[in-house]
Amino acid sequence: MIGANRIIIAAAGSGKTTYLVEEAVKIQRERVLITTYTESNEAEIRQRFFDVVGHVPSNVVIMTWFSFLITHGVKPFQGGLFEFQITGMLLVAARSGLRYKPQVGHPSYWAESETGKHYFDQRRQVYSDKLAKLAIRCNEGSGGAVIDRVSRIFQHVFVDEVQDLAGYDLDVLAALARSSSRLLMVGDPRQVTYLTHHEQRHKKYTDGGIVQFLQNDIPKKVPVDIDETSLNRSHRNSAVICEISSRLYPNLPVTHACACADCRVGAAGPNGALILRPADYAHYVAKFWPMQLRDKVTTSGVIDRFPVMNFGESKGRGFDHVVILPTRPMSRWLLDPAAELASQSRAKFYVALTRARHSVAIAMDWGNAPLPAGFTLYDREHRS
Repeated sequence: MIGANRIIIAAAGSGKTTYLVEEAVKIQRERVLITTYTESNEAEIRQRFFDVVGHVPSNVVIMTWFSFLITHGVKPFQGGLFEFQITGMLLVAARSGLRYKPQVGHPSYWAESETGKHYFDQRRQVYSDKLAKLAIRCNEGSGGAVIDRVSRIFQHVFVDEVQDLAGYDLDVLAALARSSSRLLMVGDPRQVTYLTHHEQRHKKYTDGGIVQFLQNDIPKKVPVDIDETSLNRSHRNSAVICEISSRLYPNLPVTHACACADCRVGAAGPNGALILRPADYAHYVAKFWPMQLRDKVTTSGVIDRFPVMNFGESKGRGFDHVVILPTRPMSRWLLDPAAELASQSRAKFYVALTRARHSVAIAMDWGNAPLPAGFTLYDREHRS
């Protein structure tokens, strides 16, 4: 089945999870694995099956990426590398395997030859940033048996939110692409708000460069169809929100709003993109109950008695109205699109903008500068 591999570059709100579910439902005589990075995305996929067909078919297995790597990538063939039992996984936010940290100078880390300390903590939990690497080592040590076993169990491997994978995860994807399984990936390179780890391997592809990796690092004899058109219309965002959010990624295809009659209907309140002055913030939130989106819990300005989420937490969700408390770099970018905006900040801002169906308001003191194209200033007197 080599040659059936495909990646779909999807717009925010284009229905990529529904697409995967509908593709899986078509398959009845073969087994399907659907994997995604976060537990919340896994739960969303399960719920979408219930929405579409009322149950998860018996031939479909849904797992997080980490669970997949432990269950099918490491445990069946770990004996070739180590003998002890894995007790779980430790989620880390920085490089793991610290050996020594001096008061002055660079820290020292355990070498890969020290398997028990390079990959595991003292409780024999595998570090999350080393899990894909360990799966690759198990595959190499077993002569490719890991990937061979996966392809015999699952004739189809679907990966949701594929843009979140990095480092040795990409080696796992490449190995699956070379296998007999059909590999179907969907994702949005503009939404890299999470990364599975911070390994140096394939670092140049960490900021949404999944397409470049597939084009550059997978042999030409292993074709992967790159589809940038099937899911390029948003069923969530209005035309104005699509146009504004697309400015953050001028080198990627512009997202367009769908023309479906039943999308984005039935909500009272403002429409489009607004600049919301701090003096009007409390009035606006109390009147329209938008979802308040912030960078982190320490961000000031939110009103806690109304709904609030962090940018990363909101990914995959949709709301009628959104109000964004931008970081300083985000505010500077609105004032000047040529201003520097780090990749993670750019992705978070894109995610925040694209959560809204009807209106997105940016809470900031704008001053006298001309408003960005597509924005209007919220006028409390005329909307009260």
